[in-house]
Amino acid sequence: MELKRVVVTGLGTINPIGNNVKEFFKSLQAGISGASLITRFDITNFKCKVACEVKNFVAEDYLDRKQAKKMDLFAQYAIAASDEAVKDSGLTESNTNLERVGIVWASGIGGLTSLQEEVKGYTNGGCIPRFSPFFIPKMIIDIAAGHLSMRYGYKGPNFSTVSACASSNNAIIDALNLIRLGKADAILTGGSEASVTEAGMGGFASMRAISSRNDDPKTASRPYDADRDGFVLAEGSGALMFEELEHAKARGAKIYAEVLGGGMSADAYHLTAPHPEGDGARRSMSEALIDANITTKDVDYINTHGTSTPVGDLSELKGVQALFGENIYDLNISSTKSMHGHLLGATGAVEAIACIMAITESVVPPTINVQNVDPALDSKINLTLDKAQKREINVAMSNTFGFGGHNSTVILKKYNE
Repeated sequence: MELKRVVVTGLGTINPIGNNVKEFFKSLQAGISGASLITRFDITNFKCKVACEVKNFVAEDYLDRKQAKKMDLFAQYAIAASDEAVKDSGLTESNTNLERVGIVWASGIGGLTSLQEEVKGYTNGGCIPRFSPFFIPKMIIDIAAGHLSMRYGYKGPNFSTVSACASSNNAIIDALNLIRLGKADAILTGGSEASVTEAGMGGFASMRAISSRNDDPKTASRPYDADRDGFVLAEGSGALMFEELEHAKARGAKIYAEVLGGGMSADAYHLTAPHPEGDGARRSMSEALIDANITTKDVDYINTHGTSTPVGDLSELKGVQALFGENIYDLNISSTKSMHGHLLGATGAVEAIACIMAITESVVPPTINVQNVDPALDSKINLTLDKAQKREINVAMSNTFGFGGHNSTVILKKYNE
């Protein structure tokens, strides 16, 4: 069976450095950090006080007040990003059979804000079991896909993926394969997350996973720096419209890029730590290359997982080096998390958009905040430090890895007829 080709025809995002795709990529090129001291709650007693928050978001810009009250913030972010992607795609009921348009949406945690508020309300109320009837529908991860389906009338495959910080890339791979196999003509895919809460910050801080560089928030996310001390928690959403190539051409759609392949693996190693030699990362990337029917020589740019954790950054680059060999020196590598932070289950979608814009604009976004490159790293690797670099990018690879040893890799390519 010959697999159908899949292209990207719409993009949308809301994240700490841009409330739309244009703003986002402009910030990436300029090397702008979205990190600051948390404003959403009282951080006085918190050890880690830094996060990448979405700025100037008003739910009522996208939803009426009654609708907004029935949605957790992560679902509101999903609506905001998806509205942009759907409009950008030009996909409508008049040019598409909506029964063949689906949604595959990701989140690592889902409605954490709603969970926290309901439990606090129960405790403060003297343990009287009174909960909102919207509590469960606001909290569950799949509800974002449900809201999106109802909003746009998409009646094809509809579900959510959950694999911690690899969730969005898993959603992207599922969407790719559904279209390849002829199960849908188009899939709205992506992810959203809203975990900058007391519970989110407290939980990750207790694991010593996040940065406590409270005196200099803008530089807290510093992948590959010798003094990195953890990731910076972020929030937001990324949305992409995937479409079967002939379907997109038939309706005269704008095509951003082709989705070439995806790979997945498990570390089978540790609850939260990656394999120290990057074994799972290497196998995920290798599977993606096989699926895309290309070799390491074809890849121009890797948007790494690069979270700014002491163990994770080294592990991933060991995996890259093991797979790419000498070809690693021909690559541009960067971690855009140095700017937008770590959006957990939404990060793969946001970084896929970064890769697609890098391909279309021939610009590699930088890794910022690296003052002293970790001496354990190969100094000849081009980490695209400080400033964006002009480069023709034909193929970009995007890595995401999650707690539990989940690894997923997506490969995107400049569209050629």
